[in-house]
Amino acid sequence: MPRNTLAGKGKPDGRNKKTGRDYSKEKEYQSSPERKKYRAELNRTNRQAGTYGKMTKMGKDRSHTKDGKMTLESRSKNRARNGRDGRSTKK
Repeated sequence: MPRNTLAGKGKPDGRNKKTGRDYSKEKEYQSSPERKKYRAELNRTNRQAGTYGKMTKMGKDRSHTKDGKMTLESRSKNRARNGRDGRSTKK
């Protein structure tokens, strides 16, 4: 069987062929100091509430309320509120 001479040629640009998302830009965003601090804050509230690591079993999410507090809410209701099953509404 002949070897694939095209395999490994060229550098990928970080885009997903199916969706067109550029994950390299998302990696920069998610690893920024502001996002790390925000994630740490969310983890801290889950630990204080005793739900850290247990929410997937419970079928619950932390929901941000309008006044900035967080509350437990069913995963389906929390994610349906923003529309389109949690996917981006941008095209």
